[in-house]
Amino acid sequence: NITAIADSCLPSVVSITNKGITEVRTMFGTYQQDSESSGSGIIIGENESELLIVTNYHVISGSNELSVVFSYDEDSDNPSLVSAKVKGYAADKDLAVIAVSLNDITDDMRSKIKVATIGNSANLELGQQVVAIGNALGYGQSVTTGVISALNSQIAMSEDGSTSGTLIQTDAAINPGNSGGALLNVRGE
Repeated sequence: NITAIADSCLPSVVSITNKGITEVRTMFGTYQQDSESSGSGIIIGENESELLIVTNYHVISGSNELSVVFSYDEDSDNPSLVSAKVKGYAADKDLAVIAVSLNDITDDMRSKIKVATIGNSANLELGQQVVAIGNALGYGQSVTTGVISALNSQIAMSEDGSTSGTLIQTDAAINPGNSGGALLNVRGE
């Protein structure tokens, strides 16, 4: 039941806003301008002082200021933006971990969010149904469905083709802003 998966897993998915500086190249030269982009993340852990969130590196790249909105709060008239910081990243794998201080999260917020259950991609099968949850187009969390279309797809991950990755392919609708979001099996992993 897709509704049950969404209800169970939405508390583990966040929207991320990245305020930074982008370098723009024109025929008149290169200059920098303020930029703002959005993406998604998945709550993967908690330690004594922080909530840990995994996302794509390109979602947080070049950030001066990162903020997170938890899915339960997105529909409110005044969602709570919580400041986040980069904990680490692997740019060549397009992965990053960001953290939110537990001191910045109220008890009410903590009661409405949860750490995701991580699955094992080695157990996926072609044609298996999946659910994608993410901050599509920066408009808030969306839920789409699809199937596993291919396993172990080799994809060039750098412009010069020097870095490649083995990825899962799905036909679930993925839009800008879904980056870093969850791709879930029918058990919500």
